[in-house]
Parts: sequence; C-alpha cells; structure tokens
Amino acid sequence: MPRIGLHTSIADSLAGAAEKAASLGCDAFQIFSASPRMWRAAPLDGVDVRRFRDTRERLALTPVAIHANYLVNLAAADPLVRTRSIAAFRGEMERALALGADYLVLHPGSHRGQTVEQSLRTFTRSIGQAARRLRLHGLRVLLENTAGSGNTLGRGAEELLELRRLVDLPVGFCLDTAHCFEAGLSFPTLLDALGDVPVIHCNDSRTPFGSQVDRHEHIGKGGIGRAGFRLILADSRLRDKALILETPVGRPGDERRNVRALRTLSNP
Repeated sequence: MPRIGLHTSIADSLAGAAEKAASLGCDAFQIFSASPRMWRAAPLDGVDVRRFRDTRERLALTPVAIHANYLVNLAAADPLVRTRSIAAFRGEMERALALGADYLVLHPGSHRGQTVEQSLRTFTRSIGQAARRLRLHGLRVLLENTAGSGNTLGRGAEELLELRRLVDLPVGFCLDTAHCFEAGLSFPTLLDALGDVPVIHCNDSRTPFGSQVDRHEHIGKGGIGRAGFRLILADSRLRDKALILETPVGRPGDERRNVRALRTLSNP
C-alpha cells in the first residue's frame, strides 16, 4: 500500500509537525523548513532538530519531504534573484540534511527574460553552485511538475527530464495531481514518461482541466473528483510511493477528512 501523508506546519515546533501527522493517521509527511516566503531563515536549534529526528523515528514516519521556499528561482535571469535563490536553496539543503529528510521538493522556476534553453542552463549552474562541496548523504532533490502558468518551467516531461540530464545531483521527480490536471496532461502518461517519482502530491483542482491556474481543492471536491482519483490510485505503480496531501485547510477537520478520503480511495 502507498504511504499517505500531508503537509504539516512547523509553527508550533518541528517535532509538533511530526506528531500532528501521526495524530491524523499519516505514515509520512512534508514540511517547510523555514518560512516559504522569506529569503532569510533563522538557524535551526540543535535541541529542536534532535527532538524532530527522535519523534519522526519513534512514530515511524517515512519518508519525510521538505518543500523548498516558494521564492527560490534557480532559473532566474535577474542576477539578484538568482543570487538570493542560490543562497536560499543552499540553506534548504543544509536544513534538510540536519533534519534527516529523505526528499527536498523544488519548483523548477521561471524562464522570464530568457529562452527556455537558456533558463535550463541557468538552473543547472545555479543548483550546482548551491550544492557545491555539500555531501547529500542520501538526500534527493525532487523536481515538481507545474500547472504551466506564465513562464514557469516543468509543465511537461521534456523540460523536467532535460533538467535531470543536465544536473549533476541525485534528482528525481514529484508529481502533483492538480498540476497535471491544470496543465491539461494525463497523470499516468506523465508518470510513465518520468519514471523516477517517489513522491506524489495528491490534490484536487479548483480550476478546470487545462486552465494552467494552480488552485488546490479537497480530494474529490474539484475537477479531478472521486472517480478521477480512483483511476489515478488504482495504478499499481503508486503502491510504493508516498502520497502527500497539500489540500486547503478552511474548517476544523479538513486535514483528517482529506487523509481519510485519500486512504479510502487508495484501497483496492
């Protein structure tokens, strides 16, 4: 059976994020290691790190994914944005290693101000600079597919596979069900094309098929719907994946309801 998890907040504490995931019936979880909308991040406290690692081990939560800062754009043409992105992503990798995370999920970025080909090379140089002389000890970077709005990279398999070919790091992929739907692509086809996809972000979509507008919805309540998720989750290739929810939280109980819905729909 796939391992089911969700993105939990570290607002109270790092260990609290792990405890919340377990309390909601999860086997895995994802966090931000710092604020996702600020360039600078405070150093991790050693005591908090030990508590997080001990709690995660005690609760048998695996894998653990960290989602990189939304501001990071390693493909940026703007030198200032690129410099900040390199520093911020270096910090993400260092915190992921300290916390013992299995995966670090990254959006490929935007090619605004340059051609797609130029942006792919820019991304490659930037991630190489960010990872320079850093030993990853099993940590893998996962490039996430996008809904395809504006100048974003990574809507389809071609750009994602080319990024992995160019990057000299252990790179895999994270597929988001909502992003596939919003990009107007078939989830099974994209999964087949990419192959190395250990983590699936399971989200329904608030916007129509092919809209290229990224808006997440509760499982079964959006354009994919319960029938669509049954088809996705019936794929035997998902049995060894981690299915991570990033669904909205608007009312008390939303997280538990989405975990329950996903677990129910994933049962054969």
